[in-house]
Amino acid sequence: MNASNLIEKTIQFVKETLAQAEGGHDWFHIERVYKNALLIAASENCDLEIVQLSALLHDIADSKFHDGDETIGPKTARTFLESENVVQATIDHVIAIIENISFKGGKVARKFSSIELDIVQDADRLDAIGAIGIARTFNYGGFKNRALYNPEIAPNLSMTKEEYKNNEAPTINHFYEKLLLLKDKMNTQTGKQIAQERHRYMEDFLEQFYAEWEGRK
Repeated sequence: MNASNLIEKTIQFVKETLAQAEGGHDWFHIERVYKNALLIAASENCDLEIVQLSALLHDIADSKFHDGDETIGPKTARTFLESENVVQATIDHVIAIIENISFKGGKVARKFSSIELDIVQDADRLDAIGAIGIARTFNYGGFKNRALYNPEIAPNLSMTKEEYKNNEAPTINHFYEKLLLLKDKMNTQTGKQIAQERHRYMEDFLEQFYAEWEGRK
């Protein structure tokens, strides 16, 4: 199968698999990450097919929606790629990216490195910040029935991976526990440049949010 056909089949597989997914982790999230990845990849020396496949399959079975099981996503992606007779080296690289892309509280070191992982990780993180990031954060908070904000519950910046996975704090806390940290965790120059503007947008949003909360505006 040529690369173009494989990408088209992967897109269809992801659309079908995520047809009923939560709004922040649905096909449109994948599509945005895919577009971000292509934009970043244009400035990097990389294997574009691996970037494309990894971006499309990186959230095929997010552990948040599978009782915290981090093995389902890689297994699902591997089964699909093997069914399409993708070469083993490509499959292994894509799976390694899927296994190492997640933030996980920011305390877990990557066990694998490649420019393709750098690109897809940046693309995924860009979708977690800025206007889209804000929308996704509140969408997920509503999905989990979390409070918007509680001034008496401070953000926890020293969570372990397990504490991060099981965190039920108000949605605003997530800005400090993840979103505002991502700007300084970008890998590529393109990713860093885009993240700067999106980061400023979030800072402006929080300033307005607190002003409205306190009745100052």
